[in-house]
Amino acid sequence: MKRRIGVILSGCGVYDGSEIHEAVITLLAIEKNGAEYVCISTDNSLDEVDHLTVTPTGQKRNVLRESARIARGAIKDIKTVKADEFDALILPGGFGAAKNLCDFASKGASATVHPEVERLIKEFVNAGKPIGVFCIAPVVTALVLGKEHNPKLTIGNDPETAAAINATGSVHIECSAENFVLDGKNKIVSTPAYMLATNISQVSAGISRAVDAIITLCR
Repeated sequence: MKRRIGVILSGCGVYDGSEIHEAVITLLAIEKNGAEYVCISTDNSLDEVDHLTVTPTGQKRNVLRESARIARGAIKDIKTVKADEFDALILPGGFGAAKNLCDFASKGASATVHPEVERLIKEFVNAGKPIGVFCIAPVVTALVLGKEHNPKLTIGNDPETAAAINATGSVHIECSAENFVLDGKNKIVSTPAYMLATNISQVSAGISRAVDAIITLCR
């Protein structure tokens, strides 16, 4: 049976949405494993960042519409999906994960998660289905699951972010960009991607291995 993997996008572009390299590598790795991906996003607004100057523009954009750029239009509003439709869930990184899926970027360990994102993550964990979180996205699962499930996660080796993850009740584990951390108990796979990687080849190696592990957990 062909596996179906939900991929939550958080916009389009590293500074205010999904990191495009990470998102595309994730989709490609899923397909290379013989599985099907379904892109999902939240229908809320984001603060636009000029990616040439890396400065806020003062404008707003819609997260779902921006994510549709990566998904080539084939995307679902997260409000319409449930865990029982999928075999696994993956969240690529980019600052949108910390800004649009939650407010970790401004509040750290005391942040809250978008209610529909929180709902879906909890549904996957309760169903015993695997979750993949890449780059900064592990903070989202840390916020949702830290107190009850104490997940093991990695964002690489950044001390400040690692400390914030630990403060949620989760456990941060250092990891190289080309590898991943597997929390076998909670079926969570994480890899540092551009939180640590210095080039796209390292990102591809880490995400490809992480996706392989996620697909294996589906069996």
